[in-house]
Amino acid sequence: MAITWSKRLLLALSFLGAAANGWGADLHGRSSSQLLWFNDFYNGRQIELAEYLRVSVTNLGKNGKYSLYGYGRGSQDFTNGEGTSGRLYYLYGEFRDIYEKLDVKLGRQFVNYAAGSALIDGAEVSLKNVGPVAFSVFGGRDVAFGVNGGELTREGNYALGLGAYLRGFPKTDLEVSWFRKWDQGDVSRDLVGATVRQYLFGRVKLYGNARYDLVSEVFNEVLAGAKYFPTANLVLTGEWFQSYPTFDTTSIYSVFAVDRFQEWVFRTDYTINDKIAVYGGYSRESYGDGGNADVYQVGCKVRPIESLIVDLSYDKRQGYGGNMDGGIMDVLWDVTKQLQLAGGFTYDVFTRQFFPNGAFDDTAQKYWLGGKYKLAKNMAASLRIEDDINALYNNNVQGRFIFDYDF
Repeated sequence: MAITWSKRLLLALSFLGAAANGWGADLHGRSSSQLLWFNDFYNGRQIELAEYLRVSVTNLGKNGKYSLYGYGRGSQDFTNGEGTSGRLYYLYGEFRDIYEKLDVKLGRQFVNYAAGSALIDGAEVSLKNVGPVAFSVFGGRDVAFGVNGGELTREGNYALGLGAYLRGFPKTDLEVSWFRKWDQGDVSRDLVGATVRQYLFGRVKLYGNARYDLVSEVFNEVLAGAKYFPTANLVLTGEWFQSYPTFDTTSIYSVFAVDRFQEWVFRTDYTINDKIAVYGGYSRESYGDGGNADVYQVGCKVRPIESLIVDLSYDKRQGYGGNMDGGIMDVLWDVTKQLQLAGGFTYDVFTRQFFPNGAFDDTAQKYWLGGKYKLAKNMAASLRIEDDINALYNNNVQGRFIFDYDF
């Protein structure tokens, strides 16, 4: 199946290129060739060569209202016998402003509503310019990928959704939606959701998201937050988040009991001047049954010279599940207009409460170096190498080399 979709992608992209030349349309995209080496927990050392290709053909048709988009990945494993695999992430046509009221997308596409998200082979239709509320509906085959690249979608796997949105209110965003999935013909997900953003007095932003599971009859996700901008350089943030895990009704995990997770976040960001910015925050985490944890974070971003940025942060966690003290340092240096170098390290000291072996102390470290060089206006090469040292690996060198070509 993976090879079949790779062939489809290549044929489709060839068609897109020919169509763009024949119709006088705009053809743009990026080819990203990547060499990756890393340690897989189950398969050991792996070396892969991957090609990511993203293409867009716009301004099709007499009025330029039609567009085509494609994005896919092909890879070759050289070490563990996985061979050649591929994924088609999206390939769809978009038809805008039909009768000045309809937008239509046909093909493989990612849909993201407040009630749920899915990758589908199908269609999305949006109705607009009919008043203060716009509407959309999507439906199609629900696409899922496996760990090794192939598709796991079975017959009878579908997704359907409806949405309504406010339009024409520059300081208010509101969406209400419904989302349903089927697994081999049986309803596996049934959700309603809403998201809202409201700007007040030019200094306050209120936002929230909520998702309600109609099968379990619980809110499986809720977020409410506020940002206050007393000055242009100061941002104060407060958030409350709640998660109550729910699973597909066709999953064995749906019968397991779970606890509600809650988190309260308070954060301050302050830009002192164009050389120094600081931030700090506190989070209170609640895992249910009296399990709580406190998390503290402070940091600063320093630009001693125009071409150099140093980012320092410190985290401390105490409570349920274990304790941790650690810091991160990242450095970014624009050596020239063409060359950029970067590096950093992370060091954590932690105590892990792990059933049934009890608590244990350990450290985790990561060191990394990277660089990017612009060969031309539309070509760049980058390299990143890192070494992870933790409870699983005494030495875990991994990295990736990337060559990007924009057209």
